[in-house]
This record gives sequence, C-alpha cells and structure tokens, in this order.
Amino acid sequence: MLDHVFLPVSDIARSIAFYRAALAPLGITDRLDYDGRNGPPGHPDLKGFGANGRMFFWLREGEAKGQAAHIGFVAGSREEVDTAYAAAMAAGAEDNGAPGARFHYASRYYAANVLDPDGYSLEFVFKSWQHSQ
Repeated sequence: MLDHVFLPVSDIARSIAFYRAALAPLGITDRLDYDGRNGPPGHPDLKGFGANGRMFFWLREGEAKGQAAHIGFVAGSREEVDTAYAAAMAAGAEDNGAPGARFHYASRYYAANVLDPDGYSLEFVFKSWQHSQ
C-alpha cells in the first residue's frame, strides 16, 4: 500500500493549477505546502494534495522526466472517471485513452488516461469490485 508519491515538475505553479482542477472531481481537494527547511538537510519544498486530511500526492520543483511515471487515481464511480478526464483535458492534459472499459485488465475495470503538462501518465480508474455496491 502506498502512503505518498513525490513527483518532480518543471513549472510548479502550472502543475498546481492543473492538478487542482484534474483531481477535484475525485474528491482530492486538500492542499498543503511543506517547507523543505522543516525536514532533514536537502529535503525539497513540496506542494501536497490529498483528501480527508491525508496528504498523499506531492509535487516538487525539479526535472520532469515525462512518461517516467504512471499514477493511477481511484475514482468512486464511472461518472467520476468521466468528470476527472474532462477536467484534466480542460486544464491542458493530452488525451492518452478516453474513458471506457479496459477489458484487457478486467471486465469491470473502467478508466481514462491522460498525460499531464510534463508528460506524466495519469489514470483515473474505477474498479467496481473495490467499492461497495
């Protein structure tokens, strides 16, 4: 189980605006700025995103390596997948797979894929078997 991810981005302000828009439909609306000086030597400044008081997705200024990362965000429904995809596209994402079933993974796997402004691969995914009906 993951606790957190740090993702280096080339333009922190642009990425904050992008992720604020793209993640809101998934309920990921909490934001926190972490000053690296409060951590051990060399710790980066971080811009955090999360939900329900839990920060788990962090951006840091740095060298972006495009598709070096793929991050899947849990959606609570097919509608949330569709809405997150639309929000990401409106915020400047590049299409990398329109919303739909991903039968190559499982019969009840529904997802949408985009590339963020730095070229990172993002997936908004609803796996119905992981949610109470």
